[in-house]
Amino acid sequence: MNGGRVPMVQRGPMLGLLAQLSVLAGLAATVGLGAPGWAVGLACGSVTAGALTVALPAHGLDRLGPADRVTLTRAVLVGGVAALVAAHPAPVALLVGLAAVALVLDRVDGEVARRTGSVSGFGAAFDMEVDAFLVLVLSVYVARTAGAWVLLIGLARYALWVAGRFAPWLREPVPTRPWAKVVAAVQGVVLTAVAADLLPAAVEVTALVLALVLLTESFAHQVLWLRRHRVPAPVRVGVPT
Repeated sequence: MNGGRVPMVQRGPMLGLLAQLSVLAGLAATVGLGAPGWAVGLACGSVTAGALTVALPAHGLDRLGPADRVTLTRAVLVGGVAALVAAHPAPVALLVGLAAVALVLDRVDGEVARRTGSVSGFGAAFDMEVDAFLVLVLSVYVARTAGAWVLLIGLARYALWVAGRFAPWLREPVPTRPWAKVVAAVQGVVLTAVAADLLPAAVEVTALVLALVLLTESFAHQVLWLRRHRVPAPVRVGVPT
């Protein structure tokens, strides 16, 4: 027995869920969310808490590290952005502000991980998933005015994940490529800038097209590398009867 204390592995996810509830309550009190906003926000917080509760022990960890806590903060902010997008019409300034802070903190968590010596595969995966979801949420928002084709930016990561269910070699790790990190950052920055609606329409479309081209190149490079280095499936030899 632990005397009623919450196990360490559960404390971080629970605090994240409480933080998500606090953000949603603040948004509801200031700009209003409605049922769709609350539903999406609660789903984001619940999925994040559940995924962390499973992933931490799976990676041999009993708690979130310093950088992971920064990433969790980012996840909470992204949950707020998703709730605002679902609420529709979303207050642009607030939506862009939350997204911008989440993007800035993306630089912070990596620096914290390096300075504290807490770089880990779990932290990198957690950070990547938060990045991917922010891009998806922003692409949904921008697609309402720029066109459904913008969803290709947000869905690319998840399309590759689905493809990996059918072709396991697509799930293998790839060498770190600094350019891929740059491309990932560009997606969030471009989508946030377009969401702010401060640029001429022609400039916004051009930026979105360039972002999609860069993303396509990055994913194509990853898929081609995996294809060249995939390990052939073992050949089953029948036993003669």
